[in-house]
Amino acid sequence: MRTYRIAAVPGDGIGPEVLAEGMKVLRAASEARGISVDFEVFPFGSERYLKTGETVSERDLQDLERFDAMYFGAIGDPRVPTGVLEKEILLKLRFHFDQYVNLRPVKLYEGVPCPLVGKTPKDVDFYVVRENTEDFYVGLGGRASQPAEYGLKVSSGLGRGTTYSLKVSSLADEQAFQLGVLTRRGCERAIRYAFELARRKRKTLVTSVDKANVMTHVYGLWREVFQRVSMDYRDIGTEFAFVDAISMWFVKNPEHYQVVVAPNMFGDIITDLGAMIQGGMGLAPGANINPEGLSMFEPIHGSAPKYKGLNVANPIASILAGKMMLEFLAERRGDPALSEAAALVESSVALVLSEGRVRTRDIGGSSSTSQVGDSVVQRISEIEKGRFEAP
Repeated sequence: MRTYRIAAVPGDGIGPEVLAEGMKVLRAASEARGISVDFEVFPFGSERYLKTGETVSERDLQDLERFDAMYFGAIGDPRVPTGVLEKEILLKLRFHFDQYVNLRPVKLYEGVPCPLVGKTPKDVDFYVVRENTEDFYVGLGGRASQPAEYGLKVSSGLGRGTTYSLKVSSLADEQAFQLGVLTRRGCERAIRYAFELARRKRKTLVTSVDKANVMTHVYGLWREVFQRVSMDYRDIGTEFAFVDAISMWFVKNPEHYQVVVAPNMFGDIITDLGAMIQGGMGLAPGANINPEGLSMFEPIHGSAPKYKGLNVANPIASILAGKMMLEFLAERRGDPALSEAAALVESSVALVLSEGRVRTRDIGGSSSTSQVGDSVVQRISEIEKGRFEAP
């Protein structure tokens, strides 16, 4: 039996609960296809930080290199200042392993209420590819209340280590500043991933998001690179959309979109909008991908600490993130059994959602976190026994 080693990071709040259901489902689907997923838990999160002051050590990073993928719960705790855990755990992992693509499927499943009137599953089924390491998230910024000179260093992306000198003078008031940095190769690799995804998924349109009409330098480069890369994919249609416009059209005409590619900050924003039109954060998975390295799969929701331990959180996003992990490993390892296991997970989730009998309260039900996980596992067994036909 082939075994895949997965580093599991339950994290904080509801993270351990939803990840436990995801692991339960992945074990069932993998065993049904004659493969094994071996999870090893890493205790990154608030408890470790509060006890030891440690987030992710260099030894941890070395240990993670031995794994096939990472499976993540959620990070964040009210006892820790906002941003500390997110920056020192989530972003540190993302940047260290150069996970330069954030992939977010936006898919409405049968039986899930959609907040958009008249929209059905056939109208909401597209992908957002977000560049994941550059833009305004590279750590360049500060606040000035008097004249000063700043030496700033890019902390992530392909421009990492680049230094900028900034002289601030003649201040009339306190000022804050943040600098965004895109590299040509950083843009290209994310955009090329979007076109390759379109080919794999048999999509015929890639939409590029920017704000090049106002932020002409940084997003002018993005647009220029998109135009250049698109010439290598003449079988795929292309279009541009300003970020404010696409926010409107996601709501009005989601059926228009197939693959959307965006710089880091805009991608961060529009993917949360995408999550809501597919039924909510509890249904939205995501992946931080390095196609040649260690990738990390997670639900996109936060840690929701007020629901910790109540067994009420929706685990579907975590389960579907696990499905994405199996798909990624199948492609990378050339293992069709992993593809079959991923399809089995999605079919079982689709059955549970379409039946509507077992669902958490965020989508109108009263079932517990563990009941949803158990129901998905049961559907896996029933599909295998021929009692249900996979959707």
